[in-house]
Amino acid sequence: MKLNDAVIAVTGAGRGLGQAMAVMLAEQGAKLALIDINEADLAQTLGLVEKAGSQGLAYGCNITEEAAVEATFKRIGDDFGTLNGLINNAGVMRDGMLLKVRDGQVSKMSLEQFQSVINVNVVGTFLCGREAAATMVANGAQGVIVNISSVSRAGNMGQTNYSASKAAVATMAVTWGKELARFGIRTGAIAPGVVKTAMTDQMKPEAIERMESVIPLRRMGLPDEIAHGVKFIFENDYFTARVLEIDGGIRI
Repeated sequence: MKLNDAVIAVTGAGRGLGQAMAVMLAEQGAKLALIDINEADLAQTLGLVEKAGSQGLAYGCNITEEAAVEATFKRIGDDFGTLNGLINNAGVMRDGMLLKVRDGQVSKMSLEQFQSVINVNVVGTFLCGREAAATMVANGAQGVIVNISSVSRAGNMGQTNYSASKAAVATMAVTWGKELARFGIRTGAIAPGVVKTAMTDQMKPEAIERMESVIPLRRMGLPDEIAHGVKFIFENDYFTARVLEIDGGIRI
């Protein structure tokens, strides 16, 4: 796919990886539909998209609500006249052990803690992927859907909810690639390792050192490096239904 003038929606576009991906695509001439629950954050990303010389529109949306997602993608279709791509980036983490035992007392991960992550990471990805595909088909537009998974999809201690969700979004990308190819829609997923973000910047230096010591490349990934992977998936017309690992060689 040629990115110049392509219309691409990005969820979780207000900051971090979502913002980096939106800006890189804007630099390639893509037009951005920026989606986030925090509309104040979207204003900054929109400014960066415009600074990169492209156009964008911001859409406040809770991606766990079906009616809100349907309405948002209808607006995107109406505003831009088409849709050529989606990056399902929005996600949350609420880490915790399945069980903790202290002084003979057992505490458990609550259903609410588990479900809150599943709602955003899995249900939100499903809803946005479904509506993006429907919009593309309705407009006769070929397109690309990219889900942001994680190296944690293999199973990571203390992340029952997050690992399960990231395995699910990777699997959805594979499934959708097989189902949607007949409409000219390709799919893919990216599984990043540890990426340098505002959250990791708040960690203590010794914690960062310990974390980086188990990464073969001995450093965290950069948001632009993940964004480069997204660009590859969009531009390579023979890539579909596969997961691209960008993790510095780490294996969980």
